[in-house]
Formats: sequence, C-alpha cells, structure tokens
Amino acid sequence: MAGTSTNPDELRGGGLSRRRFLADAGVTALAFSIVKPELVRGSQANSKINLGLIGCGGRGTWIADLFKKHGGYNIVALADYFPDRVEAAGNKLGVPASSRFTGLSAYRRLLEQKLDAVAIESPPFFHPIQAADAVAAGKHVYLAKPAAVDVPGCMTIEQSAAKATASQRCFLIDFQTRATEPFIEALRRVHSGALGSFVFGEATYHAEDPFLEKVDAVKSGTPEGVLRGWGLSREYSGDIITEQNIHTLDVMNWIMAKPPISASGTGGRKFRKVGTCWDTFSVTYRYADDVGIAFTSRQFDGFGTRPEGIRNRMFGTEGVLETEYGGQVLVRGKDFYNGGKTEDIYERGAVANIASFHGAIAKGDFSNPTVPESVRSNLVTILGRTAAYEGRVVTWDELMKSEPRLTPDLKGLKD
Repeated sequence: MAGTSTNPDELRGGGLSRRRFLADAGVTALAFSIVKPELVRGSQANSKINLGLIGCGGRGTWIADLFKKHGGYNIVALADYFPDRVEAAGNKLGVPASSRFTGLSAYRRLLEQKLDAVAIESPPFFHPIQAADAVAAGKHVYLAKPAAVDVPGCMTIEQSAAKATASQRCFLIDFQTRATEPFIEALRRVHSGALGSFVFGEATYHAEDPFLEKVDAVKSGTPEGVLRGWGLSREYSGDIITEQNIHTLDVMNWIMAKPPISASGTGGRKFRKVGTCWDTFSVTYRYADDVGIAFTSRQFDGFGTRPEGIRNRMFGTEGVLETEYGGQVLVRGKDFYNGGKTEDIYERGAVANIASFHGAIAKGDFSNPTVPESVRSNLVTILGRTAAYEGRVVTWDELMKSEPRLTPDLKGLKD
C-alpha cells in the first residue's frame, strides 16, 4: 500500500497485513513518487518497456505472452498469491526465480523492482489498491476489467488514473470491444444519428458456468480454496454482473453515452450450489426520454437454446443496431453498415490495447482516455446488481453516494 506504516503488525516480515489490506482496499494511495525522467519515453518509440505481471492465472499468463509477442516489452517480474501459478508462468515466460513473488503482498515486492509498467490481472477486489500502489511507485498501469467491485473502488480507480496523468504515467483499462474496428465504426454511426431517436434496447450475456473447474477448490472451505475459485465469490469478483456481464453492459453504456437514471431488477441462485455469486440477473435500466434497456444474464446450461453469448440491440426511429461479441456487427436502416464477423475479438482486442499502451508510453501521451468510460460501465453493473440484490428501484444519484464495500475474508491467507 502507499505510504509507510509504523505499525509492527503491518510491517511484519515486510509484508502486507490482512488488517491493513482491508483498511486500504478501495482507498487511493496517499502519495505518489516524483517522475523519473528516464521512465518518460518521449520519442523513444523502439525502447522496450520492462513489465511486471500481477496475477499469473490463465488470463494473466495468456496476456503476458501477448505482451512478449508484441516485441516492445520485457516481462521481468511476476506476482501471484499461489506459488504454483508463479512457477508455471515464470517457466513459460522466462522470468528468473529471483523475480517471482508470492503471497498477498507479492505485488508490493514486484513494485520494488526495476520495471516501467505493470499489467494487473488479479481478482477484481484487489484492483483498486494494487493500481493505486503501482501509480504511487511510478509505474504505468495496464488494468484488466472490471476495474473494481464496488463504488468506493471505482472512485479509487478514477483518482489513481488522475494521479497517473499528473505524474506522466499511462493508465489503460482493457476492454476488447472498444478496440475492435467494426464496433468502433458502428458506434460512430449511431452517435452520428444513424438510428434516429432511441426507442428501447436489449443487452444479454447468456453462457454456461465458466467456473465449474473451481467448484472443488471452493468446496474445500479453506481461504486459499475460496481465493483460487474467486470467480464464485461475489466479494472477490463483484458477482457475475460485474465480473463477466460487464462486456455487454459496457456496449450498452457506449451506445447511450450517458449514465442511466435508475435500475430495477431481480435474479438469484437457481442452479449454483457453491460460492456466493448469483447465476442469473434480470435488470431494466431506465434512461432519459423514457428509453428502457432490458438486460438478462445467466451462467448455467441453456439446454441448447440459441442464440447465446454477448449481444446488444438498440432500436431507433430510423434504424436498429445489432452487435455480438465474436459475431456480426450491423446497423440496419437508411445508414446501413455491415461490419462483418468479429470471431477473433478476444485476442485481437487485447493485442490492440497492448499496442496502444506501448504507443502511448512511447509518445508520452498520458491522457488515459479509456478510464472514464470503463469506470462508468463498471458503475452501471453495480447499479444493476444493487437494484437486483435489494429488489427495488435504485437511482444513479443514490448509487454515486453509496459507500458499502464488498470485502472478502482474508483471514488465513499468507502475507
């Protein structure tokens, strides 16, 4: 965490106490370091960026390999709670054993190394404090979605990004859809009036349970088992509406280009027997001019029903927008546009963001444009989640004053 503690419990072994982690999670770092001139790359477009990876699970290792393939990065340090993940990633990526760190405070030891940037691919609960500390340590930040699991965490991300800009650092939040050309062009047309006035919309994320292989770990009931199966924990993940469904709700937010007025909804655990996450949400988002968008999601067997996946439709007085993550992107109506299929969006979008991150650092562009919209999309998911959890209408203004946090029990985990 940022700052220096004088509490012996917090400094135990140079690590991060559970008490301090809980106190600081979601709170921005108190100070940030002075910019070192050698880290501002300016026109050094061919300079390699020394990158540390925080979170060495499946996606973390996968995206680190994409950073290597880009050619503009050296993967120089790794951090993860679990030794087996760090060892596997280190062996695959060629990172020396001396630069592999484990435990809750592993990322802090990584930040002490000679590196320019970090990619944060840890469970979402940890994102706000890890990003804040990375900015405080003078690092550029590449952050996985969702940025946070609650409103205070989202505010921390905004503050950290502002500090990054002030200290000449890049801060990018990785959404593949917004880096994919057919989506970019379709939304450009929509915002230029291709649909006329919006009438109503639909947003869906229908898929099977992606965390079945983690059920046994969570069933163990141990702190490490719950952490290993973090996708089944609403406290670590933000629940499925925030951790997974954010993809379709981000497109909804992109279409509307403003926050909803309110949301109402329902959902629950109809199939899931393990963990604390729901397996279905049904939320209606109300926007200005009486425009409603119906959102539904599931994480269970659909028994062969089609279509599945990540889909959005917006109906207007002069046209209809249809998008599918990995599928067709269309604008129907007078301003017809066929963006084609987007089968490779998962990798191509990440590759594009990795290239943008490198380019921004090389050019000294610290405007960090991905942050405001990514944070708003994150908040949209929390609005829907809150409305469904509480079974009532929740307004945007009410949400923005919200202070409750989702906090996992870290007792029993090693610093």
